[in-house]
Amino acid sequence: MKLASLFSGGKDSMMALYKALREGHDVVVLLSMISGRDDSYMYHVPNINLTTYQAEAIGIPLVSKATSGKPPAENKDLEDALIELKNNFKIQGVAVGAVHSNYQYKIVDEICKKLNLTVFAPYWQHDHGELIEEAIDSGFEIVMVGAAAYGMDDSWLGRKLDREALLELKKLNRKFSVDVGGEGGEYETFVTDGPVFSKRIKIIKSRRVWDGKRGELVIEEVELIDKKIKNKK
Repeated sequence: MKLASLFSGGKDSMMALYKALREGHDVVVLLSMISGRDDSYMYHVPNINLTTYQAEAIGIPLVSKATSGKPPAENKDLEDALIELKNNFKIQGVAVGAVHSNYQYKIVDEICKKLNLTVFAPYWQHDHGELIEEAIDSGFEIVMVGAAAYGMDDSWLGRKLDREALLELKKLNRKFSVDVGGEGGEYETFVTDGPVFSKRIKIIKSRRVWDGKRGELVIEEVELIDKKIKNKK
């Protein structure tokens, strides 16, 4: 199936893309919605401008569209963007990284039904911890770029989301009900490398912004680095 992939550059959208490719779908375009507000319930905000580098590293065209970031206008923005992709790329469906967010899934599902598109949501209603474990096992490198939950401080910003971090997130879940996958806005991520990347992203310059309760790793400069191809013997 010819797909567009809703793409924020975070772990969930990246894994939806990865799964689509693994299952043999033809992902012809990535779609990043650039929100005008940082409190959008629908769209990822931190470092969304860097999806251009990820798209280049992956080798799939990227279309970026501005959105108000405020419902219901942001939903119409997505619909208009998908109409354009359907016309220009002849897509048949949309890959989305929704796991437990009924709000996000319902909106995408309703728009796709209206446009006669299929929703490809490979991790919908799955355990979010298992998604993260699969991402780690598959070789994705995930950086924490946002933190806004009880038990999290600025040391989480720039931290690698590995098994140790996942274990701590599970402890925060038991203690403070922090969502392990960050779907409640507890944290945000940015993927710098993985099996779908022909180049990896090196963060050259970044800074932490922290107000005492929440914060963001603002990535100011990155570099694309060719990955060495190892010949099979």
